[in-house]
Amino acid sequence: MTIEACAENTRRGDPDRFLSAMVAPPDDRAALFVLYAFNLEIARAPWVTQEPLIAQMRLQFWADLIEDIRANRPLPGHEVASPLAALVAKRNLPPDLLAAMVSARRHDIAGEPHASETALLNYIDNTAGNLMWLGALALGAPAAAQPVVRDFARGAGIAALLRALPVLDSAGRNPLPEPGNQTITRLAHTGLAAIATARRQRRLVPSRARPALLAGWQAGHVLKQAARTPRAALQGTLAPAEFTRRASLLARATLGRW
Repeated sequence: MTIEACAENTRRGDPDRFLSAMVAPPDDRAALFVLYAFNLEIARAPWVTQEPLIAQMRLQFWADLIEDIRANRPLPGHEVASPLAALVAKRNLPPDLLAAMVSARRHDIAGEPHASETALLNYIDNTAGNLMWLGALALGAPAAAQPVVRDFARGAGIAALLRALPVLDSAGRNPLPEPGNQTITRLAHTGLAAIATARRQRRLVPSRARPALLAGWQAGHVLKQAARTPRAALQGTLAPAEFTRRASLLARATLGRW
């Protein structure tokens, strides 16, 4: 797959991350598109079939591919494989984080609730958290920025999950360990606290790496609304209006804030 194809897949499958990546300079933008295209592939794997064994095989393909990248072995003929391997080598990204993302997605196959809120947060940390930290690493973030990025990613990941609840429910899947407004409210406050912690240390994230965090530019709005009106998460009304959404991203990008 070319970088242009990764960008197009991201535009169609993950428009919020596509818009946030467009803020980065072209070379860094390309790095984000490759990571986001990979994330789309593994996120979709549990959904493209109702056969658990086939879904497991799809995720195992990615687990094996990451091992091939780690060992510098010939890669299978998948369109994301070569760009991902090139990015890992060029930006010195840790394959272990990619492997953990694949492993976390195995939980989605059964579509069962997480065993506890701790388990749900671990899932978010290994999916949204690893993805945002890999993006920041690819854009030159130092090791000292990792706790900041991961705190912000936790808040953004909770927000994304709450926005997705109506779609998950319609598919017969409920990731919440305990359904109901109390759980939504608690998660929203957890996300807001994580974002607040991250923003207190924003100086540790260099300006070049900021586009990786802009992927969560709507999280604060979503979490505040969910905390005030948890039923909005179940009604699918957490997302801001389109004009507000784009204007907010532009403002944050212009001011260099996330």
